[in-house]
Amino acid sequence: MSRECCGPDEAPHGPGTRPMSSDEPTREMVPWWRDRALLLPMVSGVLLALGFGLEWAGAGWPATVAHAGSLLAGAATFVPGAVRRLMRGGLGVGLLMTIAAVGAVLLGHVGEAAALAFLFSIAEALEDRALDRARHGLRALLSLIPETARVSRRSGEVMIPAAQIRELDILVVRAGERVATDGVVVAGRSSIDTSAVTGESIPVEVAPGDPVPAGSINGAGSIRIEATADGRDNSLTTIVRLVEQAQAKQGDRARLADRIARPLVPMVLIAATLIVGFGFLVGDPGLWTERALVVLVAASPCALAIAVPVTVISAIGAATRFGVVIKSGAAFERLGSIRTVAFDKTGTLTRNRPDVVDVGTAGIDRDLVLRTAASLEAGSTHPLASAILAAAPDHPTATEVTEDAGHGLGGTVDGAAVRVGSTRWLNPGSLSERAHGMEAEGMTVVVVEVDGTAVGVIGIRDELQPEAVDAIRQLHAAGIDMVMLTGDNTRTARALGARVGIGDVRAELRPQDKAAAIEELSATGPTAMIGDGINDAPALAAADAGIAMGANGSAAAVESADVAFTGTDLRLIPQALAHARRGRRIMTGNIVLSLAIIVVLFPLALFGLLGLAGVVLVHEIAEVIVILNGVRAARDPRVRATAAPRSGARCRRGTSPNGAPAPIPRA
Repeated sequence: MSRECCGPDEAPHGPGTRPMSSDEPTREMVPWWRDRALLLPMVSGVLLALGFGLEWAGAGWPATVAHAGSLLAGAATFVPGAVRRLMRGGLGVGLLMTIAAVGAVLLGHVGEAAALAFLFSIAEALEDRALDRARHGLRALLSLIPETARVSRRSGEVMIPAAQIRELDILVVRAGERVATDGVVVAGRSSIDTSAVTGESIPVEVAPGDPVPAGSINGAGSIRIEATADGRDNSLTTIVRLVEQAQAKQGDRARLADRIARPLVPMVLIAATLIVGFGFLVGDPGLWTERALVVLVAASPCALAIAVPVTVISAIGAATRFGVVIKSGAAFERLGSIRTVAFDKTGTLTRNRPDVVDVGTAGIDRDLVLRTAASLEAGSTHPLASAILAAAPDHPTATEVTEDAGHGLGGTVDGAAVRVGSTRWLNPGSLSERAHGMEAEGMTVVVVEVDGTAVGVIGIRDELQPEAVDAIRQLHAAGIDMVMLTGDNTRTARALGARVGIGDVRAELRPQDKAAAIEELSATGPTAMIGDGINDAPALAAADAGIAMGANGSAAAVESADVAFTGTDLRLIPQALAHARRGRRIMTGNIVLSLAIIVVLFPLALFGLLGLAGVVLVHEIAEVIVILNGVRAARDPRVRATAAPRSGARCRRGTSPNGAPAPIPRA
C-alpha cells in the first residue's frame, strides 16, 4: 500500500542503516500483468463492471454479490493500512475512503462503495509500482563497480572480488579498465574519464598524488592506486545510500488531499457521534442514527478522493505526449510549486560533446594548425582528439606516433617533428597570453608544437545546448531563480554561467555537495534539480522535484528523478513547469469544489432537508463535474503555446510551430 496513503509499515533507510554493497540482492521487477500488488485492484475492477452490467440487466442480488466482491477486493488493499496508520495516530485519505465505503454500505449503496474502493486501490497500486521501479533502477548503478580488481601483493598481482578490497590495498588499473573503489594514484600517469562521478565531460589527467573516484575509467596509461575506501563503501555506494534516504524522506510527505483530509476525518466522526447521542437524548435514536449515517455519506470524500487523481492522470498523460515523463502524482504536485531551478552543467546545459571553438596561430595558417594536430590525433580515442578530427577531417598521415600518457602525443608529419598536448606539458611560448584568454573563457587548451616551436593553440569547449539561452530567459521572465551546480572547475563553470545567464554558479562539487546545496535551497522554497549523470543522482533525489535529461542521461539519474525528459530540448523545462502550474490550479479548484459540496450537504443532511437519495445524487453530479474539470489538464500545452494570444498579449518572437513553449505564467 502506498506510504503516502497509509504510512510506511517498516522504517525506511536512514542513519544507522548498513551501507549497501554490490552483492546485495534486488527484487526482480515483473511485468504489470504479473504484479501481485495489481491483482486485487484488477479483480475489483472486473467485478465492479460485472456488477453494473448485471444491475443494468435487472439481476438484483447477483449484482449486489458482484459489487460486494469488488468492494472486498479493493478495500483489502487500503483498509488494513489505514487501520494500522490510525493506530499510530495518523489520518489520511485511506481512512476517509474506509469511512465513506462503510457509510455507503450501511445505507445500502454497495455499488458506490465498490466504485470508490476500486478507483482508490488501482491509483495507489500504480504509484507503489512506480516507486519500486525507481529503486530497482537505482540499485543497478552499482554495476559500474567491476566484479573483480587486480591487486598488487608481495607474491605478485592477483585478481580478487571487488567487495574484498580493503583500504590501503594497491590496485593495478590497466588501460580501459574501471576503478573498483576510491583511491589515490601512487605510480604512473594517465587520463581518466570521471564523467560518471563528477560530471566532467573531458578526461582528467592524473599523476601520483591525484585522487581517483570509484567507477571512473582509466585512459591509455597503466596506473597504480592506493585504495582509500573499502570495496563495499565507496563513492558509488554512498550515492545509492543518499538517494534511497532522500526518496524515503520524500515518501513520508503527505499529498495535498491528505493534508486537507487530516482535520476532516475527526470532525466528521465527532459530528456523527454527537448526532447519534442527540437522538438518544431526545428519545428518537432511530431517526437520528439514520441522519448520522446520511451525514457520513454527505461528508464522505467521494469527489475529494478523485479530485487530485483525475487531474494528475490527465496532466501526466499530456506531459508524456510532449516528452516529459512524470513518475507520480506527488511529483506532479511538487513540480507545480517550483520557485528555484538548479542546473547541472555537463550534458544538461552543454552538449557533452567537446568542439573546437577557437584557434590561435603564430605565423602559419589556422587550417594547417588543425590539420597538423589532427594527423597525430587520428589514432587516439581521447574526446579532445575527436573534437580536433571533426574540425580537420582531411589531414596528412603522421608516422612514428608515440603517446606520453597523461600529457599528449608526438610524431612526424611531412618530415617535421610535431607534438600536441596540454599547456602543462608544452609551453605555448608567444601564444601564452592567447592560451590564458581561452582558459578564462572555459576552454581546454591544446598546444601544437612543430620542430620545438609552438605554432598554434586550439581552444576546445563543451558548448551550450542551442536552446539553453532561450530556456533560461523564459525562466527568468517567469520569476524563477536559477543556480548552476557542477563538478567542473570554477573558471569553466563561471564562464559558461555568464554566457547562459545564470549568476549563481557553484563549482567543483562532489555528489554529496550537490545534495547538500539542494537541501539548502529547498529550505528557502520549492526547488527543482535538473541533471543527467550518476553524480547528479543524490541531488535529484533530494530536490522537491528531480528532473533528468533522459535521452543522454544515465540510468541512475533517470531512476532517481521525479521527472524525466525523453529529449534534450531545454525549452521543455519552462513548458513542463507551466503545465504543472496549470494542473495544480485545476487540482486546487477541484478540491475547493469537493469541500464546498461537503459544506453545503452537511447541514442539509443534518436537519433532514435532504434525504439519502438527494445526497447521493448531488455527490454523483459533483463527481462528474470534478472529473470533467480534471480532464481539462489533459490539454496539450503545445496547443496553448501556439494558439492565438488574448487581447493585449504578445507572442514571443521566434516561437517554433512544433511546440516551443510560451513563457510560464507567474503564479
